Amino acid sequence: MDNIILNAVIALSGIGVTAAVVLYFVAQKFKVIEDPRIDVVEAILPGANCGGCGFAGCRAFAEAIVAAGNLDNLNCPVGGNTAMAEIAKVLGLEAEEKEPLIAVLRCNGSLTNAKPKVKYDGPLTCAFAHNLYSGESGCPFGCLGLGDCVDSCKFDALYMDKATGLPVVIQDNCVACNACVKACPRGIFELRPKGKKDRRIYVGCINEEKGAPAKKNCEVACIGCGKCVKECQFDAITLINNLAYIDPYKCKLCRKCALVCPTNSIHELNFPPRKEKLVEKVDAPTEPAPVATEG
Repeated sequence: MDNIILNAVIALSGIGVTAAVVLYFVAQKFKVIEDPRIDVVEAILPGANCGGCGFAGCRAFAEAIVAAGNLDNLNCPVGGNTAMAEIAKVLGLEAEEKEPLIAVLRCNGSLTNAKPKVKYDGPLTCAFAHNLYSGESGCPFGCLGLGDCVDSCKFDALYMDKATGLPVVIQDNCVACNACVKACPRGIFELRPKGKKDRRIYVGCINEEKGAPAKKNCEVACIGCGKCVKECQFDAITLINNLAYIDPYKCKLCRKCALVCPTNSIHELNFPPRKEKLVEKVDAPTEPAPVATEG
């Protein structure tokens, strides 16, 4: 009996040693030697793991940078130009200075501008409501107001305004991570350049319906009239599918387009108040008083 137990122990020990040796050689054969520069790059990154760079997290982004050997089309929106410049210095690369971006809400369908026609009663998520109906105002393109974008933001850069029913971007907190863009099922968020002195002009509407239906559901909807296109001297505005779009890289911020928009769907942010032109009053000519004559 003792010999049986001893033989079993020896056999099992032999199998274990053999397996360990095999595993050791397999590990040596297929081991991956990681570039130590990945750790250095990851340490420079902010560690937000927000996915704004287009990768799963900061570690994956660091691996992509080291593997690419350049910074072309690679950018960390949270760390910005400062972080990218430091990474470039460590790796001996060149980093292009990029204009900061910010999220903008391309919808002004507030509770006042787009009055509710029905009452939604269902799960309080935009993703679910989007598949269920057009929205309380009837606009199939407008904000649903249930806050999926707010829930997606890791930087406290969004909140829901109870008065308007729309999300509001907190400019100082937004890092252009793209989370709200992905979270919105209507696609009403867009990342645009912050602009000089944080001034931006854009069409606050994405409704592609023709003028009458769009205006019926929202008073400030773009009706595709094309007046802004004709007014722009810089070819910065296009009209596609009944919807005007202002290219932020062509726009010179002259604001002339906003003056001719009949529905006030063009937003002007952080501009000083317009100066009203003084109109000189011209007195109407008066007829000379009749001269009395003796007769």
